[in-house]
Amino acid sequence: MLNFIKIKNYALIESSELEFAQGFNVFTGESGAGKSILLGAVDLLLGGRADRGAIRNGCAKAEVSGCFSVPEYLADEVDKLLSPADIPFDINSGELCVRRVITQSSTRNYINDTPVSAKLLSDTGSLLIDRHRAGEQLSLLQTSRQLELLDRYGNLLAERAQCASAARALAELEQEIKSFESTLPDESEADHLSLIVEEIERVNPAPGEDEELAAKHSLASNSQQILSAAGELSARLYDGENSIADQLGAICRQLSDLEKFDEKSISPLVSKCVEMQELASDLAREVTALADHIELDPAEFAALEERMAELHTLKRRYAPSIELLLETLERAKVRLDDFKRASVKRGEFVKRRQELLNQQNEICRTLSKHRKACADALAKELLSRLDMIGFANARIVPEFSETENSSTGCDHFELNFSANPGEALRPLRKIASSGELSRIMLAFKVVLADSDAVPTVIFDEIDMNIGGETANKVGSALKLLSKKRQILSISHLPQVASQADKHFLVKKTVSDGRTYSSVEELSDTRQELDRMIGFIRS
Repeated sequence: MLNFIKIKNYALIESSELEFAQGFNVFTGESGAGKSILLGAVDLLLGGRADRGAIRNGCAKAEVSGCFSVPEYLADEVDKLLSPADIPFDINSGELCVRRVITQSSTRNYINDTPVSAKLLSDTGSLLIDRHRAGEQLSLLQTSRQLELLDRYGNLLAERAQCASAARALAELEQEIKSFESTLPDESEADHLSLIVEEIERVNPAPGEDEELAAKHSLASNSQQILSAAGELSARLYDGENSIADQLGAICRQLSDLEKFDEKSISPLVSKCVEMQELASDLAREVTALADHIELDPAEFAALEERMAELHTLKRRYAPSIELLLETLERAKVRLDDFKRASVKRGEFVKRRQELLNQQNEICRTLSKHRKACADALAKELLSRLDMIGFANARIVPEFSETENSSTGCDHFELNFSANPGEALRPLRKIASSGELSRIMLAFKVVLADSDAVPTVIFDEIDMNIGGETANKVGSALKLLSKKRQILSISHLPQVASQADKHFLVKKTVSDGRTYSSVEELSDTRQELDRMIGFIRS
């Protein structure tokens, strides 16, 4: 339930803080006093659109906060919603605090002091409050809405979700088929793909091969220069007269002669010199070995250039690198395989479609059976509740007809209604007045109280277009519903307001040229009820 709401600088409300009863809470006041503003503030807690124009004139920001007590049966579901966002929530206490701050440049949303998105706020709010807006009873004219209410009454929403899942699976398959057909090569493209596969597989390039061949070709093309330099370097290092190796040998001998004077200091120098002589010798051998594998005979060089030309041709035609060439080959093979296996693939699609259609048909038929099994019980309960709110001789008869399978099943469902004796049964969409629809919607709310998990219901003028004894009965129905759900209701009828557990008066005043809306909890409701009746005390 919603325990309290605090509003600051929102529209005409400068500051207001309200604590609600667990049962029936009513808001009354003159037209235009700001009752809808109050419900707009509640809407913000539910993730409703934050309008910067709602910031009170002259103020930098508007702020709305509220605290909920989440019932035990909903705590796990709320926790599953909040846990992925790392929002702290104590399942045992069930306390959930929501705050929204609206400025001219941004809106900030918080659940238990943790920043959240408006969507998460909306998803959470939908679990906690069901708002019945003014005019929403018109949705009862839609047969799709009547079907939804039937499914809620019969606890068939899980089966309805299975229908939606089956319809999605079929739609996804149809999209897959469409994509397959639209990308399937024609014969001309298949011939081209065959040529690509044939040419690339014939050359059979290896990853990195072009780079290796380019390096080898560079060496072979410059072999004479490399061989000449290698010979010169070998002579200077080891083989030639007065080579580096010879000079290092002479230095080693000189240092050895000095060892007898200072062995401790000279011996390491001798070792370093010997090491340098060995390094020079190793370098000379490696330079000589380099020359041994550089020079290619004309036939090998021609083969190298021919291979490079083949790779160059492939890269020029199909891709700029061997890696991309190999990717092109794989894509071409896959598309060519699709072309060759098109008839087989189409057969697979047909089989999958039939399997999904069979599954959908079974799900829809099962749901339809369960709907028909509980439709009469729904009509009976609705009549019982309607009898309490002024329809003593009403009749409701559910009517089914079969439709194509869809995300909601295979049923067209419609309630046929007669308000008075002697009147023929006709669909709700053809006969019901707005007052009748309001009462039928209220009857639905009462009937669905046991199957609905939402702990708080808000009614925005559910009692419009009624009066007299009927208004008394509507008040009684709201009172009855409040035994199982917290009710917040805007009303203009004293018969309804008089049955509330808490009565809030919304007033509009003007002070110093500014307009203010304020909300006051009434401890004594007699004066406000007199105003609503039109009674003036002497």
